[in-house]
Amino acid sequence: MSFNNVVQVEKPDDYIDMAFKRANKKAMEARFEKFKGTRMDKSKKIEIAKIQEINKVLVKQMDLIIKSFPSFDDLQEFYKEMIKTFTDYMKLKKALGAINWVKKKILEFDRMYVAKIKGTTDIRSVNKHRVDYYGRVSSLMKRIKKELKILEDVRKTLKGFPHIKTKMFTVGIVGFPNVGKTTLMSKLSGSKPDIQNYAFTTKGVNVAYMKAGNDKVQLLDTPGTLNRFNKMNGIEKQAYLAVKYCAGLLVYVFDPTETYPVSEQEELLKIFEKFDIPVLFYVSKEDMETSKEMAAKLKKKYKALSIAELKKEIVKRKS
Repeated sequence: MSFNNVVQVEKPDDYIDMAFKRANKKAMEARFEKFKGTRMDKSKKIEIAKIQEINKVLVKQMDLIIKSFPSFDDLQEFYKEMIKTFTDYMKLKKALGAINWVKKKILEFDRMYVAKIKGTTDIRSVNKHRVDYYGRVSSLMKRIKKELKILEDVRKTLKGFPHIKTKMFTVGIVGFPNVGKTTLMSKLSGSKPDIQNYAFTTKGVNVAYMKAGNDKVQLLDTPGTLNRFNKMNGIEKQAYLAVKYCAGLLVYVFDPTETYPVSEQEELLKIFEKFDIPVLFYVSKEDMETSKEMAAKLKKKYKALSIAELKKEIVKRKS
């Protein structure tokens, strides 16, 4: 899922300026239109046109905000948990509620002041109603300054979420950092450019796709060691949630060069085994002279697979 369609949320003054400029343009057009009637009738028509244009612009912009933010109830579990983890969901919900309330009030003001202008009999009252309307609408928009800021902050956070296809069969490639996970992903996907990095902070979850007959399998390179959740940084929490809610299979990568001691790599494996997701094993860097003996031990102990065997097994598990 991608959140790139969530619209940028501006400041109240930006929406007010946009609406008033459009209203002035509409008034200018109305002034030069052929009109049969009294000067008073024309003045009413121009002021009503301004109010209706302001209403149209602001309601449209509020609607765009509301509709572009995803409905929480319709989200897959992974993205629900992402939003709960990385945003204040209650503040988000209240902010969207405030925007919807403002939209309804703007519609209410439109009906109220159009009716007042239509019912008045003198030019001063027409101008007074227009000024009152401008003031109330401007004040209304400024009341949601904080809520607009909350929504823009959430939008920026959502934009940083990885684009993971939650309904596609997914393989999580796991293990310590720098043990060869990304290289393995490249070999499984068959094309390095297919690997995309979705930044969250300074790092990101790598997402790639492997052919499986006429179909595809999604591959996730999940960074971090996924220790206790409350001690993880942002990208590690993201990786943890991706594994927990999206992966149907894990490939654990051992590094026989012992950049991290094998004992520590085996302890990390125990953490992943708690997810209760099937695990396949792969030993990286086995062709290095200094690591051949350890690579052989690990391959035998864990029945680690070659690249070709991994591909076959992944396709089999998908089916």
